[in-house]
Amino acid sequence: MEDLEKAILISFDESGSVESALKLQAVGFIDKMKESPLICTICVERLCFSKLVQVQFWCLQCLHDVIRVRYSSMSLDEKGFVRKSVFSMACFERLEGVDDKNFVRLLEGPPFIKNKLAQVLVTLIYFEYPLIWSSVFVDYIPHLGKGAPVIDMFCRILNALDDELISLDYPRTQDEYAVATRVKDAMRQQCVAQIVRACYDIVSMYRNSDPDLCSSVLDSMRRYISWIDIGLIVNDVFIPLLFELILVNGLPEQLRGAAAGCVLAVVSKRMDPQAKLSLLQSLTISRVFGLVAEDSDSELASKIATLLTGYATELLECSKKLNSEDLKQTSTELLDEVLPSVFFVTQNCEIDNAFSIVQFLLGFVATMKCLSPLTEKQLLHVDQILEVIRTQICYDPIYRDNLDMLDKIGREEEDRMVEFRKDFFVLLRSVGRVAPDVTQMFIRNSLANAVASSSDRNVEEVEAALSLFYAFGESITDEAMKIGNGPLGQLVMMLLSTTFACHSNRLVALVYLETVTRYMKFVQVNDQFLHLVLTAFLDKRGIHHPNINVSRRASYLFMRVVKSLKAKLVPFIENILQNLQDAVAQFTTMSCLSKEHSGSEDGSHIFEAIGILIGMEDVPPEKQSEYLSSLLTPLCQQVEVLLISAKVQNAEDPVAKIANIQQIIMAINALSKGFSERLVTASRPAIGLMFKQTLDVLLQILVAFPKIEPLRTKVTSFIHRMVETLGASVFPYLPKALEQLLAESEPRELVGFLVLINQLICKFNTLVRDILEEIYPAVAGRIFNILPRDPFPSGPESSTEEIRELQELQRTLYTFLHVIATHDLSSVFLSPRSRAYLEATMELLLNTACGHKDILVRKACVQIFIRLIKDWCTSSYGEELLPGFQAYIIQVFATKCCFYSVLDRSFEFRDANTLVLFGEIVLAQKVMYEKFGNEFLVHFVSKDFPAAHCPQDLAEEYCRKLRGADIKAFKSFYQSLIENLRQQQNGSLVFR
Repeated sequence: MEDLEKAILISFDESGSVESALKLQAVGFIDKMKESPLICTICVERLCFSKLVQVQFWCLQCLHDVIRVRYSSMSLDEKGFVRKSVFSMACFERLEGVDDKNFVRLLEGPPFIKNKLAQVLVTLIYFEYPLIWSSVFVDYIPHLGKGAPVIDMFCRILNALDDELISLDYPRTQDEYAVATRVKDAMRQQCVAQIVRACYDIVSMYRNSDPDLCSSVLDSMRRYISWIDIGLIVNDVFIPLLFELILVNGLPEQLRGAAAGCVLAVVSKRMDPQAKLSLLQSLTISRVFGLVAEDSDSELASKIATLLTGYATELLECSKKLNSEDLKQTSTELLDEVLPSVFFVTQNCEIDNAFSIVQFLLGFVATMKCLSPLTEKQLLHVDQILEVIRTQICYDPIYRDNLDMLDKIGREEEDRMVEFRKDFFVLLRSVGRVAPDVTQMFIRNSLANAVASSSDRNVEEVEAALSLFYAFGESITDEAMKIGNGPLGQLVMMLLSTTFACHSNRLVALVYLETVTRYMKFVQVNDQFLHLVLTAFLDKRGIHHPNINVSRRASYLFMRVVKSLKAKLVPFIENILQNLQDAVAQFTTMSCLSKEHSGSEDGSHIFEAIGILIGMEDVPPEKQSEYLSSLLTPLCQQVEVLLISAKVQNAEDPVAKIANIQQIIMAINALSKGFSERLVTASRPAIGLMFKQTLDVLLQILVAFPKIEPLRTKVTSFIHRMVETLGASVFPYLPKALEQLLAESEPRELVGFLVLINQLICKFNTLVRDILEEIYPAVAGRIFNILPRDPFPSGPESSTEEIRELQELQRTLYTFLHVIATHDLSSVFLSPRSRAYLEATMELLLNTACGHKDILVRKACVQIFIRLIKDWCTSSYGEELLPGFQAYIIQVFATKCCFYSVLDRSFEFRDANTLVLFGEIVLAQKVMYEKFGNEFLVHFVSKDFPAAHCPQDLAEEYCRKLRGADIKAFKSFYQSLIENLRQQQNGSLVFR
């Protein structure tokens, strides 16, 4: 036994002082002991004498495992011994034959030992109550007279029974549900009334001398109220006791809160709505209303707040289900009585579950949707709900500096509040639909009050009021937004014309700009607000805000505003450009560059906004040229200066130069988005000339910095842009650009290069044939030299960055080949310089079509073959465009892809994508028959089918279906043929 205790102590050691080998040896020893047929006797004996909590815990856990896993194989004597021993320990009794002097009482141990003992007893109850051990509860209740240790243990047993078996808060199996039902039915019939009476007596006796014990008893009782006879609690004895405990000032808050929890359980019990209403009415809940005002920050106030919310929720549910108008009126009166307290606790108390409050209020607001007009009392309720929302969404001033600087604490708080606010904004939109005028007036008053409030709350209140206005916008229809009569027009006017003292705060500035942007539809039909909108974005509230995060967000939102207003802003262009001069200049300076602010909102949107403004045909041609030149010329000059200085040895920091050039390219790229292809190539070619000159300058970057990937990526992006902007007039610049981009490209850059070529092909089709014939050999040579001939490895070694880049390159190559084939450019593969790569291309396409793990990639490769057959096999006779291609298709592609690959059991017909691939394979056979006639059919049927031991009748049916015009019927037949051949699983083929 000493060895066992030593082994247990070593296995529990967490100090690190025990050698790992010794610890493993100890664990092995005690695991072996668990398999002993005498393990229950050993554990009980140790529990009687050992004072080491590690040993006590191990023995209890061991007993728990034995009962749970081996109960059915235990002997009757062993079960009886364990039952009697565990029950005695739980009752604070000495076991028979054990010396009282040395006996260890587990109920005097730490809580986790008592909890584990309760778990062991509950496991016995699971298997034995009521059929074998019917008296467990009845036998235990008399022992409660022994005092606090046994009462505390009884509470732990009840709690463990609820956690392990009864509670619906945890997922249960069907067997566990059945056992729980059996246990509850037996307890209701046999002992629940005695347990409730015992709880009442204990609380009455110990309320003053041991309030903690009484709290435990009530917390345990609360768990059972949902399924016991409600009359055992709701009577002239127990309910008065609960309210007395709640209302007596001298008692500890924990006990008063536990009593409130029991009342909440009573309130929440599922019942017939009419009976529930009578119950709620009988509680006279109004007597606790005053408690929440005494100390709103206390634990008791939080419990009372949860009780009142639960009470109100149940009343609301009753009113929905009741048919009698009198009863509905009663529930409404009770609800009106409790609502002011619910609103108060929501604003002033710590609520355990804010979501339940919101759900109640959403349900309450929903009852008003069919009421028009709302009564004065309902309007008051709406106003109180809005005040609840406003209070709840306010940030805590303690985080003001963290949120403004957006440090780690600030980010966490902002993320928390974003999530927390979601439900309240849903509630706001619901209120806004029921009472739009009241909501708008409330927001207006909130905004006015926030502006006038003291500086210590000003920031948070202004931010909350603006957030309300922003969220409210989602509940307004486009039509209502455009009309904007009444309070809405006043609100927008107030929003645009008010100057906030706290506008320098990041949160206030951001929500202000977001709100202005949201109400642009209103401004679209109210031109008088245009100058106010522009001022808001162009002064220190927006693009010139001192916080760079705000400034860049303002640039993005301003671009959206310009997009929505467009021609309406033409008269303001001069003023806008003048106000943006410094921001435009700052974007391309060194001080503006920072990794911290990289991302989608990089500040370049200001150039996109300018491009949209000056790129409209509403702008006179002369002015348009002047505006564009004033922007492009200095930017291009900056690039030229930087390129010249890059050639000079020992020049300034090259990293800074590269970053500066990146910014300039981004600016020009964004600027060009506002100009359409029709404008720059047809109606105003002078604009197109400016962009061509700019392209010429930027292409020099590839020469000056041939190995700087970020610059090459940015230039590639600009070429993409110019393809869309300049159209076919970009062609003269492409050979030089593509040559430079291909020269030093790594796998990741090759992907971008292929995407650019795909764009050119999709836009210009056969017009790019000459360019493609020129570059394809170099592209194919580079890619086939980089990509491995063997399949990519699977498993952990396939997750390296290098492998992922190569896989991405291969996927893009398939798309590239597919785009070439499907845009009448397959002749590029046959050009004299490209033929050297034809064999490698065909091998890649065939292997991929037959076995690539991505079904959609396989489909694309089959489609490529179909197109090549159509393009290169013009007729059954005459000279072939590619000698030997017809034989390759019939003997290799048809056999491997159209037959063997679908015979493979990995070809899963139940998968939707695989069925699409199968459709393409079927189409390929139709195309081969149309092009090659019986030459294909004879080989396929006489050579390939026999290899799979295909019956002659099925082969003949295949020929008939293939020759027929109904491709759906052929597809259906071919699928059944393949499935039939798979079932045979014979012949020379090995099916997986």
